[in-house]
Amino acid sequence: MSDRRRVVITGVSRGLGLALAEGFAHEGHVVFGCARSSVGIDALRNRLPPPHAFAVIDVSRDDQVGRWAAWVLAEAGPPDLLVNNAALINANATLWNVPPDEFAQLIAVNVNGIYHVVRHFAPAMIQRGRGVIVNFSSGWGRAVAAEVAPYCATKWAVEGMTRALAEELPAGMAAVPLNPGIIRTEMLESCFGSDAAAYPGPERWAQKAVPFLLNLGPRDNGRPLTVPS
Repeated sequence: MSDRRRVVITGVSRGLGLALAEGFAHEGHVVFGCARSSVGIDALRNRLPPPHAFAVIDVSRDDQVGRWAAWVLAEAGPPDLLVNNAALINANATLWNVPPDEFAQLIAVNVNGIYHVVRHFAPAMIQRGRGVIVNFSSGWGRAVAAEVAPYCATKWAVEGMTRALAEELPAGMAAVPLNPGIIRTEMLESCFGSDAAAYPGPERWAQKAVPFLLNLGPRDNGRPLTVPS
């Protein structure tokens, strides 16, 4: 295809990340993805063979992200689209009952992880002068709910960090904080229980999300957007 894109996605072993990886690949784009699950990555390698490439990476580890990014950049060059999807949610609990280790892990993945990925990929994208960085926020990055305060805190941080990043990028690029919407994933089920069944699954969501993401450009820089339902 004439408009073949290089797409980098974190958290590709399940949920939205997996649906995006398969959706972009189906449209003819080349996907480079990472996740912590070796089982999930092995399964994805079998479903999406080269030129797609997937690695076992913990985005909370700057050293791991740095080595992975260096490989991707050497292999394929700067991505056209960088999607920071990897995230965790806390088990439902009032803030004072959330264990310190659990709170710290959410910050490490949901906030530090995005910083690590941007830190290692953005300079090459900036040098080329184009590319879109999409950092997944949430409805709970613009509103709040009881018993998910740590998750809300991280997603509000994503909103602010991304909009500040947008101010730093050169013309021709974009950074977008994106609310993916309410999708039936393991994460949603952990919060909503059986009520999660009322929402669309990742595969159905990706049918709209993939073209929406591909259509993002410099005009969207800094805009807090939501994938159409």
